[in-house]
Amino acid sequence: MSRLALVTGGTRGIGLAIAQTLQRDGARVIVCGRQAVNLPGIESVITDVTRPGELAALAVQAGPVDVLINNVGGSLGGGKFTASTVEQWNGAFALNVMPAVILSQAFLPGMRARGWGRIVNIASIWGREGGGGAAYNAVKAAMISMSKSMATEVVRDGVLVNCVAPGSVIFPGGGWEKKQQADPAGIAKFVEDQLPRGSFGHPQEVAELVAFLASDRASLIAGACITADGGQSHSNI
Repeated sequence: MSRLALVTGGTRGIGLAIAQTLQRDGARVIVCGRQAVNLPGIESVITDVTRPGELAALAVQAGPVDVLINNVGGSLGGGKFTASTVEQWNGAFALNVMPAVILSQAFLPGMRARGWGRIVNIASIWGREGGGGAAYNAVKAAMISMSKSMATEVVRDGVLVNCVAPGSVIFPGGGWEKKQQADPAGIAKFVEDQLPRGSFGHPQEVAELVAFLASDRASLIAGACITADGGQSHSNI
């Protein structure tokens, strides 16, 4: 019997690669995003994840989810702390953290009752160390901390919660592609100076790690935050 997976922000980039990889590995997959997409064999649901009511409706519509990938997120402009606004901070938490809270609370009871479940929260290397915008750093650090708290509460019930922290990943329509098109020389210098392997990461590279954490093979991994960045980050842990 195949397991049911839900991927938020699953219609492009890292989320799309995760959805397709989980499907490849035998899961039935639902994705949600701001627009529906035509993905063979994958159900697509239009959802504004910043609206708790729509998330509650999604949880009911999805049914007994076994694998939850909390991928949706964004910086909402980034920027320094002194230039940020209260609206930006509230929006960053509403987009990045609260969908993971609401959906995890909706699906955890069923996972625990069935004795099996996987939740993978997608954070960022900027949640582990300084870099990026102040609000974005804060919400991604919150995702990492929340993952640890969740994991210790439910691991005895057969539910494993972990976190993945990608580095700079490029994909069509994404932020890095837009920056590359606007400033090819500047981004080439960034790649040379900041990315040890000399290239951006790609969504599939992150998706393979997430798929592993969502599988039976990851049975001893709980409460971890695993970096996938090609050596980009500077943290020793």
